[in-house]
Amino acid sequence: MTEFLDDTRLEQSSVVANSAMNRDRRLPAYRRELGFDPVAWLAARPAPQRWLDVGCGSGHALFEAAQSLPEEIQIIGLDLVGYFAGSPCAGVDLVTGSVLTWTPDTQVDLITAVHSLHYVGDKLDALTRMASWLTTDGHFAANFDASSVRWADGSPIGRKFTTSLRDKGFQYDAKRRRLTRTGQALPQWDLHYLGADDHAGPNYTGQDSVASHYDQ
Repeated sequence: MTEFLDDTRLEQSSVVANSAMNRDRRLPAYRRELGFDPVAWLAARPAPQRWLDVGCGSGHALFEAAQSLPEEIQIIGLDLVGYFAGSPCAGVDLVTGSVLTWTPDTQVDLITAVHSLHYVGDKLDALTRMASWLTTDGHFAANFDASSVRWADGSPIGRKFTTSLRDKGFQYDAKRRRLTRTGQALPQWDLHYLGADDHAGPNYTGQDSVASHYDQ
């Protein structure tokens, strides 16, 4: 039987604590992977705005974004590894930490997570936390593989889970594996987290990922 890891042990795993994988992305990757332009979205709203990027990697994309946005827009990059690059830039704060333990000091208008949730253990707790950080009209957009949320025996929870996502105000695009929502919430799940498997193998991206296991 697979031994499930708690989140402390998982974050020390070579699959998760990898300083190179998916971490040097630039701003065009956000538009391509999330299906919308974070910079255009922020620029169209009245300042000040706050953007939190979960799993920001090196931070290159955030530095690029700051060059096109008013100084009143605050950009926060959160990454578990903290392998940051680039020169200091006004309006960009880079933080080393976990989405499961770190908390912003105030609500944020935009939260993005480009392929970073593939490496989180308790994915449902992460979704609850991020939804609670949004402003009332804030936007959340992430890459998300619903098949990585599984029962104890390793089988995907499947339609029961995707239905629950939609019931709680998330929109899930199964074809593109994108998860979005608008507005603050504190969703509660009828599933109990058992732990994570860092040997789940490659997901749809072709890279190793983490399966999250639950029971009722």
